[in-house]
Amino acid sequence: MADEAPKLIQIGKGGPGVKKDGFNLISEKVVKVDVEARILEIELLAYEGKTVVLEVGEDLLEDLKKIKPGDGVTVRVIEEEPEAGIQGTLHGGAAKRRVVKSLAVRSRDAQKTRVEEMLSALQESHWLTRKYAVEVLGTMGDPRAVGPLIEALTDEVNDIRQRAYDSLIKIGAPSVTAVASLLTHEDDDLRQVASEIIRKIGKPAVEPLSEVMLTADESLQAKIRKLLDRMGYKPKPKTEVM
Repeated sequence: MADEAPKLIQIGKGGPGVKKDGFNLISEKVVKVDVEARILEIELLAYEGKTVVLEVGEDLLEDLKKIKPGDGVTVRVIEEEPEAGIQGTLHGGAAKRRVVKSLAVRSRDAQKTRVEEMLSALQESHWLTRKYAVEVLGTMGDPRAVGPLIEALTDEVNDIRQRAYDSLIKIGAPSVTAVASLLTHEDDDLRQVASEIIRKIGKPAVEPLSEVMLTADESLQAKIRKLLDRMGYKPKPKTEVM
């Protein structure tokens, strides 16, 4: 059985706050799928494993059939008044019906690692799925995420760009070499972001930056020297390769 329904919050581009046009919810785990009743029970990330039961719109029946327990989903939910003559709804009493109006499925692939699943999720069209993937990749700290996270710095959604920034800092030293390449990027904002990421990584960034300087062109070397100086470090002298 699902726990008492928590209050849903809007997780839209404009930030938290209840809105009449519905709610975005992201779940790492589908608990139950009842195609006949058009019911979907999902575990809510924001509520420490509690679940919520949702009705699924008739036009999404074919999509519902593709969902398996254990899959991840991103759903758009609206609240509707109970239908006339029907007592109780998803959670009893006069509770409003919570109806899924759109959904995106993240099917579990037994052949993929957790990191690979999240890297694939970065390609999803739903911005909330991409945001979640960016956050998870930062927490996992896998160097394979560095390139995709750098790409996410230019995502159309500001919240995703910010999360990518934070995740690259969390990954730390393994992200420095790739981030340093942005120091000479033609885009002013990206250059500034790269500088800030490296400065926030701090001391662990010094050695990777020194290594980058060994093969960098004069322009990038100058940028790195300036950045190291601002961080309070001096680059190691370039050594001859025998």
